[in-house]
Amino acid sequence: MEYDQRLARALRAPDGPSIVRVYGWRPPAISLGWHQSPDEVNLQKCAEAGIDVVRRPTGGRAILHSDEVTYCVVMAAGGQGVLATYQKISEALIIGLSSIGVDAMLEKSQPHFPSLYKTPSSAACFASAARYEIHVGGRKLVGSAQRRLVGADGREVVLQHGSILLGPDHLRIVDFLNLPDEETRERMRGELHSLTTDLSRACGRQVEFDEVEEALRRGFELSWGIKFQEIRTLAAMGESEASSTGGIETSVVV
Repeated sequence: MEYDQRLARALRAPDGPSIVRVYGWRPPAISLGWHQSPDEVNLQKCAEAGIDVVRRPTGGRAILHSDEVTYCVVMAAGGQGVLATYQKISEALIIGLSSIGVDAMLEKSQPHFPSLYKTPSSAACFASAARYEIHVGGRKLVGSAQRRLVGADGREVVLQHGSILLGPDHLRIVDFLNLPDEETRERMRGELHSLTTDLSRACGRQVEFDEVEEALRRGFELSWGIKFQEIRTLAAMGESEASSTGGIETSVVV
């Protein structure tokens, strides 16, 4: 994710490339939103379970990156606001996911986040859905967060991260949060189970990482009328950096 931030900073130059990147994590990790307090996560329990804890350069709440596909979009804002770019990216994701049989839709409502963040269950990203996030049958499937970077010339760049759930492993995040009591923990576990879904559950079969990666490529190309040029992340980052970031897949450049 630090590499994603460097890509966004590079795009502030007029000739920088727009990028869609997908990757997985080894070992699993919990990423905290840019402004989220690390006190919300039990770091000792994470260490004992072999789960890393990192901070995203984007906003939002905690995500357990395990059995999921992380996507990153780096693009010029082009004068579009946050919700407009959320919608543009989500529509591309939905088109891609539909190609593997997922009947996904955009969330239309928007919670009042200042009030929501005062509740213990708000520590997890998938505990709530923002406008233009993606759900299946009312259950959240994709959690996303965005940040804007501005260059000296006023050029605004979008950096958006998202987590697409392959299986139910995201539910384990409840075990690593600092919650007031076990009753709250069990209530939150039940809420996450009822409010979220994953691709394997939505499709009624096991959905693999490579299948989703190819579906996302198709979705962005069809939705945005583009053709990707593929690059390998390891080549872009160098072996020493790649080994420190976990599982790496591919990057695709618009």
